[in-house]
Amino acid sequence: MLSITDRQFQIIEVIKNAKTASFRDVMAILATYSERTLKRELSDLVNMGVLIMSGGGRSVVYTVTVLGRLSVPIIGETYAVPEPESRLGALQNYQFGLWQHFPTKLFSDSIYREFETLTTIYQESLRTQSADIRKRELERFIIELSWKSSRIEGNTYTFLDTERLLREGVSSSMNSVEETQMILNHKEAFDFVISNPLDNGKLTQAYIESLHTHLMRDLLVDMDWRRSGVGITGSTYHPLDNQFQIVEALDDLLQAIERMATVYDKALLCLCGISYIQPFVDGNKRTARLLANALLLSGMAAPLSYRSIDEVHYRSALLAFYEQLSIMPMQKIFTEQYEFAAKNYH
Repeated sequence: MLSITDRQFQIIEVIKNAKTASFRDVMAILATYSERTLKRELSDLVNMGVLIMSGGGRSVVYTVTVLGRLSVPIIGETYAVPEPESRLGALQNYQFGLWQHFPTKLFSDSIYREFETLTTIYQESLRTQSADIRKRELERFIIELSWKSSRIEGNTYTFLDTERLLREGVSSSMNSVEETQMILNHKEAFDFVISNPLDNGKLTQAYIESLHTHLMRDLLVDMDWRRSGVGITGSTYHPLDNQFQIVEALDDLLQAIERMATVYDKALLCLCGISYIQPFVDGNKRTARLLANALLLSGMAAPLSYRSIDEVHYRSALLAFYEQLSIMPMQKIFTEQYEFAAKNYH
């Protein structure tokens, strides 16, 4: 991914918020910079693929590209603080052609090196531990994943009650039947992932449907691809509402995942992409998290439990992707959670 300077970020924000802008438009808002500086920065951003130019002469206008939007360093923790209608530059509709324009590398070279080091540590731990320890660590991972992934969805089960449910089969009297089922379904879904590794690390629509069925058992009647609209809480973004278009978008996403450079890129794109398309009536984000883990495991990498993530920050980072197409907040979460997973589950 690109490294964007503070000045370049300001220019991108001006153009993004206006949808398209001329040099004079940018100059009027960023008047503290010289004309020469702004012209140089605009030229650099065009060369970087962050902006595209259209028109000629004095009619030239600039538009932010998909790469430009993806690279904007939005602070995910605070993005959702303003009311949805007050978020400048927010995109309200699904962006057709998005997946075809996705870069194949979503991290910096230094982060790739860090991932490889962490993965080596994780793999070495798996290689040297006994079968009993491996079984105990897997059980601990499933408990923590089931608890935190459910918490992200608003489930109020405590960690201790989650542990008791999954270890002893005793449900909490303080929680609803639906919350209990959500926890149990997470374990069932991860068991499915372990028992059904991806063929050559490739996701298919059939695999996605099967995993979603395990996650939503006894919680959802309609397991098919969505046929109508769905709202996103706290957002003005509206996913596709036509089943044919949803299936087509999903196919485009799967092709983009296949093109990604590494298993880490595949997992991050899957995490964001499935959540963005919202192919099912419900259970999309949890399905995305489990699918991302299936991809990581296919590359002998550490799966993510999200145990140390703040649920509000996670949801806010996703909103930044839905509305701004900035992948940077989710990239930060993924990187931090991968380090946590590789060092803690072995």
